[in-house]
Amino acid sequence: QVQLVESGGGLVQAGGSLRLSCAASGRTSSRYAMGWFRQAPGKEREFVAAISWGGGTTIYADSVKGRFTISRGNAKNTVHLQMDRTKPEDTAVYYCAAGSLGAHRDPLNYDYWGQGTQVTVSS
Repeated sequence: QVQLVESGGGLVQAGGSLRLSCAASGRTSSRYAMGWFRQAPGKEREFVAAISWGGGTTIYADSVKGRFTISRGNAKNTVHLQMDRTKPEDTAVYYCAAGSLGAHRDPLNYDYWGQGTQVTVSS
């Protein structure tokens, strides 16, 4: 069992930066890939970014390429999402996820999910 807790969400003006973090507890010795997803009201949950356990592979949604950066801590039990040059359309609840099948864009490939953290980008 793995528990994930996100932090760092909040209000930011368009063009500004925000750094989300996700801390894992429980069976953290397993080699989990980590991903970030987001969901806005009335919309389906969408992929944002993912990173392999070792950090050598990263994938991004086209909508955030060049603006967001995903990274892992040295202990591999934390993952971060650096959000730069934010846009109002980035407003959503952001969820951290962990999975044993590698980095994927499909949320069905992830086994554990955090509670989500609200990110609001004002225009």
